[in-house]
Amino acid sequence: MSQRLLPITGLPVGAVTPAVIVCGDPTRAARIAARLEGAAPLSHHREYRALRGSYEGLPLTVCSHGVGAPGAAVAFEELIAAGARQIVRVGTCGALQTGIDAGHLVVATAAVQNTGYGRETVPEGYPAVADAALTLALTRVAAKAKPPAHSGIVISRDSFYPGVPLAGAPDYRVLSAANVLAVEMECAALFLVGSLRGVATAAILAVDGNVLVSAESMDSYQPGREVVAAAVEEAIGCALLALWSLA
Repeated sequence: MSQRLLPITGLPVGAVTPAVIVCGDPTRAARIAARLEGAAPLSHHREYRALRGSYEGLPLTVCSHGVGAPGAAVAFEELIAAGARQIVRVGTCGALQTGIDAGHLVVATAAVQNTGYGRETVPEGYPAVADAALTLALTRVAAKAKPPAHSGIVISRDSFYPGVPLAGAPDYRVLSAANVLAVEMECAALFLVGSLRGVATAAILAVDGNVLVSAESMDSYQPGREVVAAAVEEAIGCALLALWSLA
């Protein structure tokens, strides 16, 4: 009998390892998989590129989830249906605090839930929180990384390039005053899915700029800079070590 494939990602049910690393960019998924022994393709549908291998003896799956909460949540749901039990997101973010600069790392302990996906999925006020044990493992590993590492709350939102000024849009100055460390787009969805499905989730993010200094725009956004690429590589290493330490 042929193995059942999940409808949107094409993931084979039962083929995903319990330990998983996710990222937005399919090319980043390939870079993470390059650190694994015996890495081989698992599926590649739409923006969802999955590969499987092992890290220091730990079987591990890597999967990309694209940009934004709704599409990313599809990946998280189908990864869990295919076998995932621990999921760490390796992503990027914009800092919301002075002193957090491009090239730094942020371990997200929770997310301010500002996505349409969340409003349609869980009751109002339902918290988007990371798994304590997995987050602690990430924090311990990141403390030994070369770039400065910070741990705390981030905000997940749907809009990247700004539209017209709206009263309900997140105010970065207010969020900064509330000690929110950074802004990104998918952590809340990951944490919500993890809580709903009883799966451990966590996230480590490379800072690609400070939105208090320069707001998101096509002119200012430069995620390909060397300092950001180096931080992403550090974040990948931290995610691998954290999952391995809990195996």
